[in-house]
Amino acid sequence: MFEGRWRTTGSALLRVITVWAASTLTMLLLAAVLPDFHLQSDDGDSLTRTALTAAWGAGAFGLLSALVWPVLVRALLLVPALVLGLLVFFLNGSLLLIALRLIPDGRGAADPRTAVVVAAVMSAVASATSTALAVGDDNAYRRRLSRLADRRRRRSGEDGRHGGPPGTVFLQLDGVGHQVLLDAVADGVVPHIAGWLGESPEGAPPARPATHRLTPWHTDWSSQTGASQLGILHGSNHDVPAFRWYEKDTGRIMVSNRPASAAELQRRAIERTGDGGLLTLDGASRGNLFSGGADQLALVLSIAARRGRANRSRAGYFAYFSDPANAVRTVVSFAADVGREIGQSTRARLRGDRPRVGRGGLYPFIRAFATVVERDVVVTAVIGDMLAGRTAVYADLVAYDEVAHHSGPHSRDAFQVLARLDRSVGLIAKAAEHAPRPYRIVLLSDHGQSPGETFEAAYGLTLRDLVRAGCGLPVPRRVRRTKSGAEARDAARHAVLGALHRPDPEGAGEEEPARGSDPVVLASGNLALISFPDVPERMSREQIDRRHPALLRTLANHPGIGFLLVRSEEHGSVVLGPDGAEVPVAALTDDGPLAAMGPGAAEAVRRTDGFPHVADIMVNSMYEPATGRVHAFEEQIGSHGGLGGEQSRPFLLSPLTLSAPLPDGGRLTGAEQVHEVLRRWLREVNGPQVPLGAAGTGRTESTETWAGLPEVGPEVPVPAPGAGSHTRSTVARTAEDEPGPA
Repeated sequence: MFEGRWRTTGSALLRVITVWAASTLTMLLLAAVLPDFHLQSDDGDSLTRTALTAAWGAGAFGLLSALVWPVLVRALLLVPALVLGLLVFFLNGSLLLIALRLIPDGRGAADPRTAVVVAAVMSAVASATSTALAVGDDNAYRRRLSRLADRRRRRSGEDGRHGGPPGTVFLQLDGVGHQVLLDAVADGVVPHIAGWLGESPEGAPPARPATHRLTPWHTDWSSQTGASQLGILHGSNHDVPAFRWYEKDTGRIMVSNRPASAAELQRRAIERTGDGGLLTLDGASRGNLFSGGADQLALVLSIAARRGRANRSRAGYFAYFSDPANAVRTVVSFAADVGREIGQSTRARLRGDRPRVGRGGLYPFIRAFATVVERDVVVTAVIGDMLAGRTAVYADLVAYDEVAHHSGPHSRDAFQVLARLDRSVGLIAKAAEHAPRPYRIVLLSDHGQSPGETFEAAYGLTLRDLVRAGCGLPVPRRVRRTKSGAEARDAARHAVLGALHRPDPEGAGEEEPARGSDPVVLASGNLALISFPDVPERMSREQIDRRHPALLRTLANHPGIGFLLVRSEEHGSVVLGPDGAEVPVAALTDDGPLAAMGPGAAEAVRRTDGFPHVADIMVNSMYEPATGRVHAFEEQIGSHGGLGGEQSRPFLLSPLTLSAPLPDGGRLTGAEQVHEVLRRWLREVNGPQVPLGAAGTGRTESTETWAGLPEVGPEVPVPAPGAGSHTRSTVARTAEDEPGPA
């Protein structure tokens, strides 16, 4: 026993000395090459004295990094992530300047700008050395993991017996469609995932037998993260008609990835289901729009609007950035990805790639945050959850979705990001081997993406321009010169004159705008919603025709639009298509105006038609089955949000040790049904879920158990986890703030 302890102590001491030596050598080298960094007195010192000075400086810097850095990061948790990233170098350089002042006889000195460079290099070298030593010593790594798990169990009051049921990790690869995953596996882009499927790249040794099954599923009409993840985590995405929509009863625009909107949507889902969510039993929610009822939160949007101690989501930054080497590495990678995006967009512009959207402004920084910062923080948090032995973890990796919006879902740029996500999946799987309990890892996506030129690029005007022209409202001169704009204005003019029973006078000027407020036009990928805010109820087709006689006909017959959904006083809600096609929603089938949209489209439209906040006019773009193209109503060449193509067909990749998603082999349709599948899997591996306070953890039932319950709207009673959940009879059928869908 004592021999083992001495061996452990000796090994730890050796690692400290090795890292210290590497840092000392790095400091000596930097002092030799950087003119504003000195480790000698003005009269010069011997090599031995200079080396001792470097050792003093390296030791002081390492000690300050270990003791002071975590305190600094915790103090800056309320600072936005991008600002924190920029402060990393300044703070690290400041620590180095303090360390140099601690050197005896004042032999250390550096220009502040040089100190930033020296500190960054030294942190990176120390991290690389420490990591290399840990990799070479599996026993040390296991002991570290064991200490982390023991520390967590002591804090929570658990007895540490983890031998029984495995935990479950749900990793959401945001925006990765079923077909994209198949293509990536076939092309050798995702070797870790391919190994789970028993696939190996061409020319490689045969893979091991498959450990996972791949199942496609179909989204609701609203094929975007807000609707899908709300349904998956909270069991209901009722009344989420799109990514953004206008609510007449409150006069506000809901946007799924705004904190206040996400909090309200989560509150409504909990109120509707009477259940806190998928993760209420010892769960963790990482990088998601919604909490899922988890107690452990990091980068969760629905609680991001909170202030003070109630917002624990930012604590995920502390877990990662408390290590200065992590901070430096991530900031360097962030800068590299900004440069990568600028280079890729420049090459695409020089090649004349089509379709193409603008990728300048802040976009390179937004992309780098998604592909580097968010990924690093979330992956580290998930690994920490597994080492702590948590029961259920759900994490969203958004990198692919962000890049595919601007580069295309099948582009080389997007597949490079997907390859890096595959390495993250492999890292999480490797870490699971050292966790105190076994883990089942489930991969899934919330939607896919469909490629295609934007509506504006194809026709020279936005949908908002077309709607205004069809209403006879003023539009910019450039819109009047387009074919679509001219036709819409002519149709509106003739419709108004016909209604007034008078001829079109020669040289007539502009028609007076129609009475009533301007329409609100909101885009959600290739789905758009048109609302007339001055009418408190959902407008009918007849009301719209009386006010704007040419509008519905103009939209339905436009080549860039597939179909419309409106309410009719005579026939109930109807779907309108080109050439006068009109089908009552009650009689709607997957042919006629919806023939190109694929199976399940009619039921998806019918379900959305019953939402309280469905728009006056729901507009779905055209879809071309031969090419898979759609037209996004916003600046995206890879889009999702409506019906048509790969956007509606995400995937579910589950271990064979879990039951099949649908034992009868039927269609898995809608996010709510996916929620039921995931909940069943948690029951299979963990047994019935019980209130946390009854599990002997020393915790009592209260609203604090439901850490994700938003502090907005009326107070909602929350039952115990698993008790009385899902009392509704509706089963899933099927359906991002700016700049676009999440």
